[in-house]
Amino acid sequence: MRRYELFGVDGMPEIAAGDDLAQLIASRISLEAGDIVVVAQKVVSKAEGRTRDLATVTASDEAIRLAPHLVAEPDPRFVQVVLDESARILRTERVLITQTRHGFVCANSGVDQSNIPGSEVVTLLPVDPDASAEHLRARLHEITGVTAAVIVSDTFGRPWRLGIVNVALGVAGMPALIDMRGRIDDAGRELHATVLAAADEVAAASGLVMGKTRRTPVVIVRGLDLHGSGSGRELIRPAAEDLFR
Repeated sequence: MRRYELFGVDGMPEIAAGDDLAQLIASRISLEAGDIVVVAQKVVSKAEGRTRDLATVTASDEAIRLAPHLVAEPDPRFVQVVLDESARILRTERVLITQTRHGFVCANSGVDQSNIPGSEVVTLLPVDPDASAEHLRARLHEITGVTAAVIVSDTFGRPWRLGIVNVALGVAGMPALIDMRGRIDDAGRELHATVLAAADEVAAASGLVMGKTRRTPVVIVRGLDLHGSGSGRELIRPAAEDLFR
């Protein structure tokens, strides 16, 4: 019987800029070789100082124009931060769908006000989620001597289905995609289009343990036999194949 396990890392404190996130994780759980450490983007961004105080933001005419047309009627200063974090605006009706500088297509460029102290503070996505994952991986190895993989995850909506799902923004120490094209299925047919989003599937499973209100921003996934390396950038659909760009 095949099985894998997920462990929520409990007792994590409120994270502030400059905190040693790897040390906080390592002090609360014993890692084993081959573990995958899934870390919520929110705490990575906090540790890296990727926050912004709306009190320091001046809304542009464009932000002021857009805000009343969005479902939540957000503060125009929030909209301005979204615009600042966007490489391209893809939709402005009801919700802001943007392309970030990383290439992610998502709501509000990943700018978020949930689970952060201060009524006017927002978090931004890490500048380089893959680098964030690699830094955590290297630091965890330095502290514990254990070689683990790391995923920096965030929740995204999906164009064709309801509900948000955890996905991988940054990946280190494991494949992001598993290309099964050319393999033979159980009926003896060659696979021509099957590419598994392995890092997204691991991130999605961890989301069941993280939740959104449980204060469990780190999950250890154990028992998966995934070898190789990959990057969160590999999971971004090329523009030529993207119906939204």
